[in-house]
Amino acid sequence: MTTSPTCTVAEYLARRLEQLGITHLFGVPGDHLGPFLSTLHDKTTVRWVGTPTEGGAGQAADGYARVKSADAEIALGEQGIGAVAVTYSVGAFNLLNSIGGAFAEYVPLIAINAAPSYEQWLNQQAIGLLTSHMSQRPESNLEVYRQVTVDAQAISNPGLAPTQIDSAITACLSHRRPVYLEIMDDVWGAQCPPPQGRLTRRERPVTVKKQQMLDRAVEACVELIREYGNPILWAGEEIDRFRLSDEFERLVHETRIPFCTTIGAKSVVSEYTPGFSGVYNGKASNPKVAEVFNNAGCRIGLGSWATSKNLGGVRSIGDDWAVAAHDGVHVGASYFPDVQLALFLPALRERLLAEFGDGAFAADYFARAHEAGLAVPDSTAAYLASQTGGPYPENVTYDSLFRHLNAFLEAQTSEPPDERSNPFTVVCDAAFALIGSMNLRMAERASYVAQNSWLSIGYSVGAATGVALGRSRAKKRPMVFVGDGSFQETCQEMSTHVRHGLRPVVFVLDNEAFYGIEQMLVHPCYYQDGAPRSDGADFYNELHPWRYEKLADVFGSAKHPMHGFAVRRHDELTTLLARIAEPSDPINQGPIVVRVQLDRHDYPEALKYKVAENCPPPAGTASERSRR
Repeated sequence: MTTSPTCTVAEYLARRLEQLGITHLFGVPGDHLGPFLSTLHDKTTVRWVGTPTEGGAGQAADGYARVKSADAEIALGEQGIGAVAVTYSVGAFNLLNSIGGAFAEYVPLIAINAAPSYEQWLNQQAIGLLTSHMSQRPESNLEVYRQVTVDAQAISNPGLAPTQIDSAITACLSHRRPVYLEIMDDVWGAQCPPPQGRLTRRERPVTVKKQQMLDRAVEACVELIREYGNPILWAGEEIDRFRLSDEFERLVHETRIPFCTTIGAKSVVSEYTPGFSGVYNGKASNPKVAEVFNNAGCRIGLGSWATSKNLGGVRSIGDDWAVAAHDGVHVGASYFPDVQLALFLPALRERLLAEFGDGAFAADYFARAHEAGLAVPDSTAAYLASQTGGPYPENVTYDSLFRHLNAFLEAQTSEPPDERSNPFTVVCDAAFALIGSMNLRMAERASYVAQNSWLSIGYSVGAATGVALGRSRAKKRPMVFVGDGSFQETCQEMSTHVRHGLRPVVFVLDNEAFYGIEQMLVHPCYYQDGAPRSDGADFYNELHPWRYEKLADVFGSAKHPMHGFAVRRHDELTTLLARIAEPSDPINQGPIVVRVQLDRHDYPEALKYKVAENCPPPAGTASERSRR
């Protein structure tokens, strides 16, 4: 903290970022931003990370905030916030997509937009003079960002700057969502009072009425369990976003209720925790997980969001559900507003223990479903084992790839799993990569990062930058899974990995230059067994084929190495993974990009329901002949 009676606005903001525990600021520089970056470098320990694109900078800040938020419980003084800085209009509008994603997914970011000077705005107002990046609407940037932030400030008066900056940052901490600071060029060097104290989250008070609503919600949930029995928990994104992993783990440990998670909540606790039964994703789940989840007596969602990816194909959650999310609790048709998840979790645990006793719900739901005649493995352990290892087909498929990588991650995991047990944090993109990766079994808490609601393709490549830097002290490497179309959007962000000595392993899933998920969503019958293989794909889903492994020659150098590989067969993948597992192998000195060559008609098993529900049997098949 500065001891001088005044400081500049640039120094004020820089010090606030440092106080929050932010170690890296991501962005693309510009003339309006330069004065702030110089101050940041000279006055704080926060390091600037320039990226090729503003969107990539926002994705890096997003990934950084996610892992820092998860680690903040054990890192003194860190708040788990990311920050990104760009220049007015041309930079800010490029950044908008990333901030929109962070807003939708409750990721706390500070978006800094360096604007033209107050003098330039007066000239524009008086005589219509436009300088670089200005439009005829002075509030254009501010108005846009108000749609995707919980607080947006335009700072033109140095005297008000401390209040505006502190107000926005406090909102970011309190709501765990992005805020926006637009600061005019001639304000950076102006004097203002220095920062006073530290900024903290402002908790909502618990009133008598809110306590009564909480009690009613807990009672309704207990009544649901009494009526239907055999509960299963469905842990969701808010467990991660609001740092409730310890409380959820305690609930599971003491009640022994089996649990699944959403894709976005993978690894909110170790997936080696007793009771873990896989990822439930509606009809787009592994079919065996869906059978077991739906066969339970009742389902209790905790922080689970109703998104198309979390409830793939499911339109109604029914009377035998309870869902606590978005500051409210649904129990069947009843709704209890203004109930905070942080209070609901311990209250539910205490009531369940008082009503039913310790460990009363211990059960193996796979075993029960198997005994009931459902086509599932005879135990949860057998199901989890079936998602790992071979036998593999000769050529890699989506599902066999993730079974193989599951075995690899398991081999890298110490026994018993602990917070230092695996060197990788998985970062997964949208589409087939996301669906395929949900069956990876993550040994450590907060070891899986994905944007599963906003689903901006290419997110994972930029996010890997922030994940790597956010986990640098723990020496964790990002392991990225990204489709070929997604990778073509953001591949240049790998140059940031090279430049900063980061070492992600990026698997590009190349299904013969094709937007596979778009084909599945629009015309799933293309994937039907027995359908013609010669054509039938929609022309707009075609991509230009790249030799992705050759990008190592573009981005890498002798001083800053990067390595590229192409694999089609499992024996090739086995050889490569053995090298990745060996720390002394030269390929591990920098980033690695791996082109995984897949058949165009391949897709994850979890999406078979799309084909089955939308496509009649092709003419000439046995089912079609019997129907005639």
